[in-house]
Amino acid sequence: MEGFLNPNKVLNNINLREDMTVCDFGCGSGGWVIPLAKRLEEGKIYAIDILEEPLSALQSRAKLEKVLNIETIRANVEKKVDIIEKSCDLVLMTNLLFQIENKRRAFSEAKRILKKGGEILVVDWLPKIPFGPQKGRVSAGSVKKMAKDAKLKLKKEFTAGAYHYGLVFTKN
Repeated sequence: MEGFLNPNKVLNNINLREDMTVCDFGCGSGGWVIPLAKRLEEGKIYAIDILEEPLSALQSRAKLEKVLNIETIRANVEKKVDIIEKSCDLVLMTNLLFQIENKRRAFSEAKRILKKGGEILVVDWLPKIPFGPQKGRVSAGSVKKMAKDAKLKLKKEFTAGAYHYGLVFTKN
């Protein structure tokens, strides 16, 4: 579908280094993890999801594509995840916020594991698109407010395809 979400294009909005440590909250079967892991050959990707099935699919796909820098973790990002505080350079929250109830808690957990100067990439559905998930959508303005409340600074705002917005926040 023309203009739909393309992880590789969206990731161009982040200054990636090959040795980064990244965490993908709500990774699913790896639509963002695999392209990111291929770019960060010397880095590490923590792929977190609450469901076992997508993590298993991601492990199989990573093995098939010979991507070895991914560690899968089954966890609820609305609670504490098993990652060391201040250990990540980047946290992805892509197509996640509409699926979770405690969005503020997810931001708090992302901030906890971020290094100083680390970034959070948020990509989610535009509120008024007539297809895709309708329940739980959150506007870019609401996300910016949540991030500000968490003492995160907006670094960049961009269009992430025809149906999604993108935001990058930094931890001071």
